[in-house]
Amino acid sequence: MNYGEILLYYLPTPIVTAMQFHPNELMIIYDSATNSGKQTKAYAYSVSNHVNDVDYNRTRVSKLMWKEIINMLNIPPKRLLNKADPKYQEKVRGHAYTMEGWLNVLYNNPDLIRAPIVIRNKKAVLCEKPSDIFKLA
Repeated sequence: MNYGEILLYYLPTPIVTAMQFHPNELMIIYDSATNSGKQTKAYAYSVSNHVNDVDYNRTRVSKLMWKEIINMLNIPPKRLLNKADPKYQEKVRGHAYTMEGWLNVLYNNPDLIRAPIVIRNKKAVLCEKPSDIFKLA
């Protein structure tokens, strides 16, 4: 298949487990309940006709995929998280996690992600502003 695909396994909550893309495809991992998520999604559709939007409120992102995303972003996992969130303060602050520990935090608490993540051609950007998506162009 030329276009590649995202494999979804439908359990109680679907899980995104592997990443293969069409060359023009954008993947956005976001919270559809936030303004920044909605705006970044709109920007994604303005940049590409091939958008795979993964709302982490409806679809779980696998630990393997989180590891790939961290590698593409080239930042420590802790920088993905909203440190001002009370849930972060309660569950994450003050802990020294291994990489596996961080993957568990991301897998089980995607709501702590501080901004949408957009991926294109094995490059990723944490979109703290919706216009950050243009860094992938």
